[in-house]
Amino acid sequence: MQIASLYLWSKTFHLIFMVTWFAGLFYLPRLFIYHAEADDQLSRDRFHIMEKRLFIIMTIGAVLTIIFGLILIYVIAGIERQVWFQMKFILIIGLIFFHLKCWYWIKKLHDGFITKNTNKLRLFNEIPVFFLISIVILAILKPF
Repeated sequence: MQIASLYLWSKTFHLIFMVTWFAGLFYLPRLFIYHAEADDQLSRDRFHIMEKRLFIIMTIGAVLTIIFGLILIYVIAGIERQVWFQMKFILIIGLIFFHLKCWYWIKKLHDGFITKNTNKLRLFNEIPVFFLISIVILAILKPF
């Protein structure tokens, strides 16, 4: 496969799986809020199943996003030396940490965490917006 073709296919799949990953990152914390506020065990069990399934789907999206991103790094010589890319890379590390924190919340909620004060979860729910905006600006505009 030619390098130009490999670049275009890798970029295409990188974006497709990034959208899959972010869809999960946007919705899963909202499920945490509903789960934490649930009044009955049947609802909590249902939310736990939904959270686990969504986490699996978004993890697949994350892994494939990273794989196709690594292919892009291979194809685009010297990209790792560009400041915008280094900043994007740091944000991706943070995004992976956020992803793992979602796994922590799945376990915490499953273990019985219940609260009517979901302010912390509501703030947690907004974090992926920062990552998405920052990463897209860096990747498209390459301001540095």
